[in-house]
Amino acid sequence: MRHARIRHHGQIVNVTVDDQLSVTLPDGSKLDEHDVEWLPPAQGTIFALGLNYADHASELEFKAPEEPLVFLKGPNSLTGHRQVSVRPAQVEYMHYEAELVAVIGKTARNVSREQAMDYVAGYTLCNDYAIRDYLENYYRPNLRVKSRDTLTPIGPYIVDRDDVADPHNLTLSTYINGELRQRGTTADMIFDIPYLIEYLSEFMTLQPGDMIATGTPKGLADVQPGDEIVVEIEGIGRLVNHIISEKDYEESKG
Repeated sequence: MRHARIRHHGQIVNVTVDDQLSVTLPDGSKLDEHDVEWLPPAQGTIFALGLNYADHASELEFKAPEEPLVFLKGPNSLTGHRQVSVRPAQVEYMHYEAELVAVIGKTARNVSREQAMDYVAGYTLCNDYAIRDYLENYYRPNLRVKSRDTLTPIGPYIVDRDDVADPHNLTLSTYINGELRQRGTTADMIFDIPYLIEYLSEFMTLQPGDMIATGTPKGLADVQPGDEIVVEIEGIGRLVNHIISEKDYEESKG
């Protein structure tokens, strides 16, 4: 089952989604994916992993971390499927990051690795854009790099945990204007989902709706206004996003 949140006639509605991204409303009526405003499918704290793929760490000339490098992202950064992300004016380098996201389904505190997957409700995907101009240290991504408005498209929906046979053996891909630019596999995560849940829940309580974005493999590239960026994860879905200039974004807001 796939679950999503949309805005329809000004109201936020929880819906189900089929293989063609047709949306079924609570009254049983159906809408095409282009006829709805997609929202982030979960509401909670978003935890993001830095350098959680060895090939990505090597690409950036860093050694693989010995423990998870976790940072938080502001809710202002989240946006939905088929929405826009703003490239700030005068920046030199803005890149995508395709990531598998584990969504927490029940309160988790001091959870063991062996029990950790019982606390996962399902999976979605995100594109964790970064503004490289302001990156002081990959081990400590600062707010200007990772928490800007609109720079974390996520969705379109959550796939139930039991519908994904092995989240640690999925192909991730990113396309710019139809051209494949990034490809990797979740099998290359340094810290897998059970480890991350055990690690985080040891010192803080995870709540339903919290999201763990598990990092990205190598293959980064700059993106520009007008680009269409598509992130795909095998068995999870396809997240479409468009880059817009800061000027055009401000004008669209009136």
